[in-house]
Amino acid sequence: MVAVLAGAAVIVTLTAAAPQSGTRTRPMQNPDGTRPGLAPTVDHEDRSAAFGLIWNVRLGERATKEGYLRGRYGPEWSDHAPGVPLSGNGCNTRDDVLARDGESVEYEDESRCAVASMRLVDAYTGELIDWSRQHDVLQVDHVFPLSLAWRMGASRWPDEERLRFANDPLNLLPVRGEVNEAKGGSGPGGWLPPWQRVRCSYSVRFAQVALKYDLPVTRTAKIAMLRQCWG
Repeated sequence: MVAVLAGAAVIVTLTAAAPQSGTRTRPMQNPDGTRPGLAPTVDHEDRSAAFGLIWNVRLGERATKEGYLRGRYGPEWSDHAPGVPLSGNGCNTRDDVLARDGESVEYEDESRCAVASMRLVDAYTGELIDWSRQHDVLQVDHVFPLSLAWRMGASRWPDEERLRFANDPLNLLPVRGEVNEAKGGSGPGGWLPPWQRVRCSYSVRFAQVALKYDLPVTRTAKIAMLRQCWG
């Protein structure tokens, strides 16, 4: 095991920011994705459990991206994805996730759906962001990217399953736009969060999504994920 882990290589595209305060939850205590943020996994017992969870993700090979379109996953931020938390509450998925992770949240109207402003700890950098809809620097990241999921098996799913995947809060984190764009369609084998202390938690969240939707990962990605939670 140690020899395998020592051979892994991971590409990091951005420089880490200093972590800030904020309400966040470790992924092992947040299996359905309804609790806020992505806290570092620092406890030895929690890291051991995280390692075991990642170990259970099955291996597979990436297919081509042929046939992939964002529209294959249904309307963006649909409130009608069956069987996922927060669905059907009258608010779109993006606002649900902003409200879940934000602090001091203010809304545009009495419906308490459209988030107007908030403070957010960026899950991937630890940066504290004062956000408003007028100065929108945030994007909502699919932890397991839609294009990658397509290549790992989602191309064979029914439309309803892809709609669930794209709107499941377990697979969604609001982050600064340029960080999300740097990540693109990469998995943990090609990209990890700039903030090193959150990399185990990111790997766990990626594994949670993979296990929930029975998606495989490449050998390179699995080794990279295991390395983040080793020790």
